[in-house]
Amino acid sequence: MKKIAALATASIATVSLLAGTSAPAQAADWNTRVKCEGTDPGGRKIPTRFGNSELGWNHFSRPHKIRTCKAVNAAISDNVEEKDDNRFEYWTDMKNGSKYVRVVVIAQYSRRTLDKKYDAGAGQKIGVITAYCKGLDTCPPWVN
Repeated sequence: MKKIAALATASIATVSLLAGTSAPAQAADWNTRVKCEGTDPGGRKIPTRFGNSELGWNHFSRPHKIRTCKAVNAAISDNVEEKDDNRFEYWTDMKNGSKYVRVVVIAQYSRRTLDKKYDAGAGQKIGVITAYCKGLDTCPPWVN
């Protein structure tokens, strides 16, 4: 009886290991709901999705202290530079008296991210990957 139990345990362990290595890669878990949306100078609608800790609102809002859509949409509607493979960099200079800060937004205007890890779904765009104030760890409160 002990031999059968030991053999069964070894078999289950082997099957578990093999199943773990042969399973197909799953798409990353992320919230595709749209928090806000801006239109760039080229007429493209750029969504800011809630996302997760790697992209979207949940990625940049807490660490960079961007609390409203105002700064993100201001950058999207102002200046744009197209990078590789439908990757866009947007920016705007925001002023408060004699102080100013450049808000930068990086967006992916395609269904999937470049690494194919994230998929927005048929007919949808990934949108904003990140946003930050250039040269600063956190944005000043007045950008919100």
